[in-house]
Amino acid sequence: MARARTAATHGRLREAHAACLEALRLDPDCAPACHLLGEIAWSQGAMGPAAELFQRAHALDPVNPRILAQLSGALAGLNQMPAARQAVDRALALNPREAFVLDTLGVTLTRTGDFHRAVPLFEKATVLAPRAISPLFNLAFGRQYIGDLEGAERAYRRVIELDPGHERAYLALVEMGRQTPKRNFIPALEKLFAKAGGDPGHGPVIAHALARSQEDLGNYESALYWLERAHAHRRQTRPYDPSEDLALFDAAMASAPGASVAGAPEDAPIFIIGMPRSGTTLADRILTSHPEVGSVGEFQAIPHMLKQAAGARTQRLPDAQALRNLGPTDLERLGPAYLAAAQATGPDRPRLVDKLPFNFFYAGVIHRALPNARILCMRRDAMDTCLSNFRQSFAEDSAFHDYAYDLADIARYHVLFDQLISHWRDVLPADRFMELRYEELVDQQETQTRRMLDFCGLSWDPRCLMFQENEAGVSTASASQVRQPLFTSSIDRWRRYGDGMAAIAAILGAAGLA
Repeated sequence: MARARTAATHGRLREAHAACLEALRLDPDCAPACHLLGEIAWSQGAMGPAAELFQRAHALDPVNPRILAQLSGALAGLNQMPAARQAVDRALALNPREAFVLDTLGVTLTRTGDFHRAVPLFEKATVLAPRAISPLFNLAFGRQYIGDLEGAERAYRRVIELDPGHERAYLALVEMGRQTPKRNFIPALEKLFAKAGGDPGHGPVIAHALARSQEDLGNYESALYWLERAHAHRRQTRPYDPSEDLALFDAAMASAPGASVAGAPEDAPIFIIGMPRSGTTLADRILTSHPEVGSVGEFQAIPHMLKQAAGARTQRLPDAQALRNLGPTDLERLGPAYLAAAQATGPDRPRLVDKLPFNFFYAGVIHRALPNARILCMRRDAMDTCLSNFRQSFAEDSAFHDYAYDLADIARYHVLFDQLISHWRDVLPADRFMELRYEELVDQQETQTRRMLDFCGLSWDPRCLMFQENEAGVSTASASQVRQPLFTSSIDRWRRYGDGMAAIAAILGAAGLA
């Protein structure tokens, strides 16, 4: 095992793997060997084998909180959130005092949406390891989520003090506060970009921060230049193939209409769908300001459960094959399984909101499996929506956003989205599917809020007009904006970019959307 640990430390994973297997041949109950094999599997992204190995290691060494912490992370990676939380609870019962363990447990809790429990763990980890970057950055993100924006800014700035090249901390600070001619990070960011060169792991994030900074300063041509730089490497290394999305939209279109399942659950969750950056988080904040409503956030249970039920073998999520293979028995199981998962993850409220935007692919399936569910589709000006998608720094490993790295691709995707929503409007009952325009919500806040509550079967509550005081966490790109009253500055933003919007204007105009 000493040989295995040395090899793993130096990145010689095959040698470490072989040594662990030899240790297990000599002693089948060697917990450290199972543990290290789990870490090797985790480092390769093999969460299923990692979870199994951590389970075995925990059975052999039940008082080691590090094993439980990593087990919780693997379970979260498998979208087994209730089990992940249970692993966290068992680890915390052992009173861990290692920064890595506390940080890992905190990350698991953030993935399950429990930021209020995660933040104290990150705080303890930063006390135990005051110069460690990971827990400090996670602390900053956690504070931002729960609305402690001043505390988040302090932590992000401390990250930069310790690691002047930490581009994610710079981007977070730029997105949290408007940049001014006297207060900005542009010189530091330009130096970082030049230093990063063609490094795909760093250049795009810095370019996004520069784009947002230039936009704040009113330099829209420069902002668009940096956005193009931010997306250039992704377009070169992972060219977008629209055929998969076309197949997905076709499969979604074919999934409804259809009969609802017999004996469907009476519970009525609320699904907020729409293009990313179209106001879905705002709608979620308004609804969850109501005392009867809680949120499960961007809950990926529907696409994961459909994929599992249909036996889809592709790695893609969302998945056209899952929609095509779905049968009546799968639908009967989907509703109760979804409700159980949502209730285990979400707050203890009578009604729950699921705001995964891409559930627009599954609106027909959702209605058939949960016929009492309300599906609220947020709509926003197509030009502003396309630009906002292009401005956003989405996670590089997200298959949901493959379309979002070229303005023309985004516009074509939006045309398909609009066609699908028109289909849902035609085939779904008006008391179960509603569209709400972002611009109308901003302009007629109380009228549109009442309309939203009526549609969801909720009584009027004036707290829904004060959504910026909602203390629930926000983990999306709108984390700072939705803690402010409604503002109009994002409406018609695309016009400021002038000729740079010509490509999307032509595509959307031909489809009657601009």
